[in-house]
Amino acid sequence: MKILVIGATGFVGQEVVKEALARGHQVTAISRSGKNLPQDTHLTLASGDIHNSEWLSGVLRGQDAVISAYNPGWSESDLFEKFTEGSTQILAAVRAAQVKRLLVVGGAGSLQVAPGVELVDTEAFPAEIKPGALGARALRNTLQSSGTDLDWTYLSPAAMLEPGERTGQFRVGSTELLMSGDHPASISAADLAVAIVDEIEHPQHLQKQFTVAY
Repeated sequence: MKILVIGATGFVGQEVVKEALARGHQVTAISRSGKNLPQDTHLTLASGDIHNSEWLSGVLRGQDAVISAYNPGWSESDLFEKFTEGSTQILAAVRAAQVKRLLVVGGAGSLQVAPGVELVDTEAFPAEIKPGALGARALRNTLQSSGTDLDWTYLSPAAMLEPGERTGQFRVGSTELLMSGDHPASISAADLAVAIVDEIEHPQHLQKQFTVAY
């Protein structure tokens, strides 16, 4: 498949690129820096600004699937606004390029911890990352109300997203926060990438949110 990854040099994005290449896909990586990307004949680097709609839709055109691991950076000021603006640009470009398949790497904040209560709304949720988590949830809500023109999937990682080895073994859940005993469960970025590429290759959650964890 021809797969394009937005945020390809980020914590999750670089693992997605690695996993997709290992499975023989043709990967286009969007990154401003191009750092942390492997040398591979099946990898194309596209350096540009996602806010340039004409450039972005041109790069997206002809792709079989788009994986967005977009995040403007947890330390950015006005993070909610910047996340929302970037996500809006990406959705518009995907539609303009007529790419049908979109997988968004979201956050655990939009997972339910009780009926009608999502993690980001709890008092224990870290204040420093809350604006980004709210932006990610707003994107989930936008996708849910976007109609049927996109075969979107919104993947929320476990609450504890960590470095670690690729095992290929994890649980799959829906919209509830997965736990490990009394504590939120974890997953490595490498195994999150496995779940992402699995979903692209064999869609199980079209127009749905789901989660994965150990």
